[in-house]
Amino acid sequence: MENAIKSREALRGNPIPVSVGILAGGESSRMGQDKALLRIGSERIIEKISKELSGFSEIMISACQKGAYEGLGYPVVYDDHRRIGPMEGIRQVLTAAREEYAFICAADMPFIKKELVEYISGYISSDYDCYVIADEDHIQPLCAVYSKNVLPVIEELISEGRYRLREIFARVRTKYISLEYTRFEKKTVRNINTREDYNEIRKPQVFCVSGYSNSGKTGLIVRLINEFIKDGQSVGVIKHDGHDVYADAPGSDTFRYSEGGAVCTAVYSDSRHTEYFSERICPEELVDRMGKMNDPPDVLIIEGLKRSAYPKIEVVRKAIRDKSECDAETLICIATDCISPRDVMCPVYGLDDSRGIFLCIKEFFGFRDTDP
Repeated sequence: MENAIKSREALRGNPIPVSVGILAGGESSRMGQDKALLRIGSERIIEKISKELSGFSEIMISACQKGAYEGLGYPVVYDDHRRIGPMEGIRQVLTAAREEYAFICAADMPFIKKELVEYISGYISSDYDCYVIADEDHIQPLCAVYSKNVLPVIEELISEGRYRLREIFARVRTKYISLEYTRFEKKTVRNINTREDYNEIRKPQVFCVSGYSNSGKTGLIVRLINEFIKDGQSVGVIKHDGHDVYADAPGSDTFRYSEGGAVCTAVYSDSRHTEYFSERICPEELVDRMGKMNDPPDVLIIEGLKRSAYPKIEVVRKAIRDKSECDAETLICIATDCISPRDVMCPVYGLDDSRGIFLCIKEFFGFRDTDP
């Protein structure tokens, strides 16, 4: 009855306190290195998850080896039973949790959302012991809320040598929550298991810096590269040259990008790209190639393409042309010395306000602040 009352309180906006356990104890054999410590942008995956779920009653990390993850600022619990998989991590989290319920997730789920945890927690009542997300393909036992009531069952299963998490659900009262009927995307519960998975999610965010010749595009890109680097992110640049002219000598645009810190650059035209190839290539192909690099940039800036569908910053300089020429629906913002904010629907910044433009880009793409 007490739990049923708590569930009604949750529906009225008074949520039941939930502990959070992040299981980072796997050996990452398919990845070849600790998945929890891989970076997406300037953050390690486990840091990204911890920040996302920091609003709950407590966060703890489950690890298999002593000393692991202690620099993150959260309590760490360690396995007593080695090499039996996540069941031991769940046991340790539930034993240590100060709340009756704990949300359990894996440390390789970079897109988990606190709103999903709140949604699952809204189902808590006296009727069930586990609340598990299921999509059309899989049950997600590492995206679930567990009650301390399951601890005796886990102990029993371990003593029997039965370590599959579905064994828990077969022995306790389990509520399966279909992801299909929620507002959450399947990506929210995606795991990163292989190097291919990791490279796929690391595809760079792409935008253009567009405008007429001599409007100041190159200078703005160099300053934005510096802002992204200070923010802990890597940058690649693609430049369009409509005249088949290639130059990487000191003073050229690509030279300035490399000197500014870009980890990769390319030049393309309608008939060739870089100095080594002569076939026709489109910018989408170059974007795809850069995204498949072993260490792709976090951000990819294309200079030009003012008529493209890519999101863009348009540089408008009065001495060159005093009005916007880009499709308004593609604009992130305008950098200008002549256009009034009253005349356009997007944010407007001064030509030299690279910091303001950078922050606008971060907001547009939803980049997380990296300040402590």
